[in-house]
Amino acid sequence: MNREDTIFALATAPGTAGVAVLRISGPRARSALEILTRGPVPKPRFAAHRKLFAAPEDAPPVGAERLADDNAAIDDGLVLWFPGPASFTGEDVAELHVHGGRACVEAVARALVAVGGLRPAEAGEFSRRAFENGKLDLTRAEALADLVAAETEAQRRQAMDQFLGALAGRYESWRNALIGLSGDLEAAIDFSDEELPEGLISGVFPRISALMAEIEAHLNDDRRGERLREGLRAVILGAPNVGKSSLLNKLAGREVVIVAETAGTTRDVIEVHLDLGGLPVTVADTAGLRQGAEDVEVEGIRRARAHAAGADIKILVFDAEAWPELDPETIDLMDGASLLILNKVDLRDPRKDASEILYVGVGSEKIPIYSVSARTEAGLAEALAALEEMAQARIGPGASAPITRARHRAALVETKGALRRVAPERPVELNAEDLRLAARALGRITGRVDVEDVLDHVFREFCIGK
Repeated sequence: MNREDTIFALATAPGTAGVAVLRISGPRARSALEILTRGPVPKPRFAAHRKLFAAPEDAPPVGAERLADDNAAIDDGLVLWFPGPASFTGEDVAELHVHGGRACVEAVARALVAVGGLRPAEAGEFSRRAFENGKLDLTRAEALADLVAAETEAQRRQAMDQFLGALAGRYESWRNALIGLSGDLEAAIDFSDEELPEGLISGVFPRISALMAEIEAHLNDDRRGERLREGLRAVILGAPNVGKSSLLNKLAGREVVIVAETAGTTRDVIEVHLDLGGLPVTVADTAGLRQGAEDVEVEGIRRARAHAAGADIKILVFDAEAWPELDPETIDLMDGASLLILNKVDLRDPRKDASEILYVGVGSEKIPIYSVSARTEAGLAEALAALEEMAQARIGPGASAPITRARHRAALVETKGALRRVAPERPVELNAEDLRLAARALGRITGRVDVEDVLDHVFREFCIGK
């Protein structure tokens, strides 16, 4: 990845659209814009209507290829000019807003290559240049990728908070505090023969304890931010033919899974991504749990149990016709993250209220079980509301600016470990070194230290053009 190159990429989604945006960044951006428009660049940050032309005859060729007609306009659109450093990447940037057909986009891309000195961007290269030019810290760069990938309102809000600096502000304030504390200890080392202010060293340790308490509280978040970013995982479990697949189809609002009266129709795990009250939830339908299944079904049951072990929410489905008896294979999987559903109430006593909430006795505790009919949709609204409530409890609003990535958590754990070693009885030199290590670990989150080893990992998640 050469920062001296001028790069370009399609910044909008590929495919047919009314408008497509191609972004150019680097030292040749201005000349590329002048060559393609055959005129001066427009006023900075103002859109201008221009015709776009193929590169002229004196432009360096690319291999043996030449564009067919250098004099004919290849498109008609808007162009914008963002001179560096007042641009997204901090470099000279140009944008071409052209018609969104594939042929138009490809023709403009060929013209850019023919200008010479330009190449297609790699994934995340625009954002990486923005980071390297001081336009973004790493947490804001990651938030930008999360904004592009956000599928629900809650994901968008979390990513936007992070992009606006909520995480970076917190981590930088902690890092600056550690640098200040480290400075106090360094003063004690450098000026050990001189009289230092009273309480300089002794005052360091209470401040470290307070900072550790803040970091500990931040880490003790039940991984809400990571769960929201990645989405909750829910799994539907139950005996064969209790209506698990029908229930998934109702939750998805479409026919996702084949439904049949024959027990054991579902042999593998089938997943559907849902937006539940603005929260992302992946719901998995699984094979029916039972003893004495055939070989293929046994594997499906094994996968069902494996999904249950890793699920955030278990939706346990029982047959209303067997009530009050409950399938023992399914009830054994019940825990505090379980939602109990009694399906097929339309086949039970018609005099009973289909939407009533019954209760299952577990020791001295009574657990609600929601009566529903996946066929008539009776009681589904109440069960869905309970499911949304469970999702909110796991990834709903918590502390502001939660941890959103495993690398943040690992760096914070490292910071806390270094601070735990600091103690009044240790040599001041060792305490100062641990404070430096703690500050360095925090700095890796935002990119305030040498983080070349984490840059590729961060930016390879981006799409081309970002």
